[in-house]
Amino acid sequence: MNALRRYVPALEWGREYDRSAFSDDLTAAVIVTIMLIPQSLAYALLAGLPPEAGIYASIVPIVLYAMFGTSRALAVGPVAVVSLLTASAIGQVAEQGTAGYAVAALTLAFLSGAFLLGLGLLRLGFLANFLSHPVIAGFITASGILIATSQLKHILGISAEGHTLIEMAGSLLTHLGQISVITLIIGVAATGFLFWVRKGLKPLLRNAGLSPKLADVATKAGPVAAVVVTTLSVWIFGLDGQGVKIVGEVPQSLPPFTMPGLSLDLIRQLAVPAIMISIIGFVESVSVAQTLAAKKRQSIDPDQELIGLGAANLGAAFTGGFPVTGGFSRSVVNFDAGARTPAAGVYTAAGLAIAAIGLTPLVYYLPKATLAATIIVAVVSLIDLSILKKTWTYSRSDFAAVLATIVLTLALGVETGVATGVLVSIGLHLYKTSRPHVAEVGLVPGTQHFRNINRHRVETDPELLMLRVDESLYFVNARFLQDLIQTRTSTDCKTRNVVLMCSAVNEIDFSALESLEAINTRLKEIGIGFHLSEVKGPVMDRLRKSHFLDELNGKVFLAQYDAWATLGKSLHTSDPEKYDYL
Repeated sequence: MNALRRYVPALEWGREYDRSAFSDDLTAAVIVTIMLIPQSLAYALLAGLPPEAGIYASIVPIVLYAMFGTSRALAVGPVAVVSLLTASAIGQVAEQGTAGYAVAALTLAFLSGAFLLGLGLLRLGFLANFLSHPVIAGFITASGILIATSQLKHILGISAEGHTLIEMAGSLLTHLGQISVITLIIGVAATGFLFWVRKGLKPLLRNAGLSPKLADVATKAGPVAAVVVTTLSVWIFGLDGQGVKIVGEVPQSLPPFTMPGLSLDLIRQLAVPAIMISIIGFVESVSVAQTLAAKKRQSIDPDQELIGLGAANLGAAFTGGFPVTGGFSRSVVNFDAGARTPAAGVYTAAGLAIAAIGLTPLVYYLPKATLAATIIVAVVSLIDLSILKKTWTYSRSDFAAVLATIVLTLALGVETGVATGVLVSIGLHLYKTSRPHVAEVGLVPGTQHFRNINRHRVETDPELLMLRVDESLYFVNARFLQDLIQTRTSTDCKTRNVVLMCSAVNEIDFSALESLEAINTRLKEIGIGFHLSEVKGPVMDRLRKSHFLDELNGKVFLAQYDAWATLGKSLHTSDPEKYDYL
């Protein structure tokens, strides 16, 4: 049972479920359901799919995540960035509006689910760490711009194509003469209203004497009000006959059983996009889950989260949906509304199922401009250009990664942008670790501490070269250390001993071991002792398995001060121009 609870967390929290938790979860579910109905329809529109696909993707996936996920508040379903990635991926293999397009969406969800599930079972969640936060921030910012731009055609009531900012902007300019004035009025009014709801409605209701909880519920229901008013306007005044594009007929049913396409050619075309969607969705989801869990001093299991999200996507693939992940806005709403367990997601799914059966005829006259306004308002909060200034100030290499991700995502599309961001991040990491910070250290007078001679007033010995390596040693930087020591011992003939301070070295791989052996052999040939200090236990365990310690031309000291006390003779005090703590 313990092993089963590990893979099915619902068995764990389900044992402690009580009436109080039921009440809190049900309240949260009602609020989230109200929010999700227009949002689900809108994200299906963004993905280029029929509106019902958004509702279908929000029912079974939520239930499966509630069973297998570890976050108590994460709400799973369609999200803006993943919907954009979905449209970009399947738009290359099928034409929008065709049966092949819908099958491709199912296949993408299936591949994403299988990939996530495989990573979770193999406990490979750490692979997502290769997507750095600056790259994620840059990608989400660029995606927000692309998403907002892609919805302008619905606000303007014109036709426009393209997957990049340049293509979409050019297409919009080309068709500006076809603007539908009535659609534009509806779109602008809905957008303005939704922005006001986000910022101004809650304070207004609170000033009017409404309780905080009711004011919050009314604010979350803002998009529903926009849907109701604009739908009634189109129906009453017959605006659909005057050029206003509407959602049209939505099937009145529960999610159907569907089969993804499993042809090798389709799988080959969608495999890479599925991996990208999986990783980006996982990183976004885990970030939200960890943030919300920390607020209640709870924890999540990233590897189990992979299994939960994998199950959710597989559920979407077999019930007429498309790729899903944990959404930031709906999860925050779920958390703020008081959700205590994942059962809130199950109740939300039930509410959406009721909506799918009984409410879908009511959205027949819903203007697409209103759904576009919902998307635009939701994604504006994703755009954070301040990340450019922050990274420029703090780290130029991270700035380069962010800028490359934003520019290439806007110019070449989402897949190229995120792939480039990942490659730039890995490349910069390899470059920085290939040239690790190596400081020559000396003794801080009156202490047993050793610091950088260029940053502190310290005592040194001209015959003793003490180097602190601030990085693990592996194949990428092994040669760098070898060349550095060779340069220092070639130009300074007074050196009689070299001590490598290994307090920051967590790993020495075989390539680095061979470099250490080469350093030891060369120093031995020119009469210089080679010593190590403060070697960590796991590193020493590995070194003991080799012949390096037997052939070492010196000693291994437990502490750097022991090396100083044993090898230091004549003292010299450094006088750096500035002082620091590195």
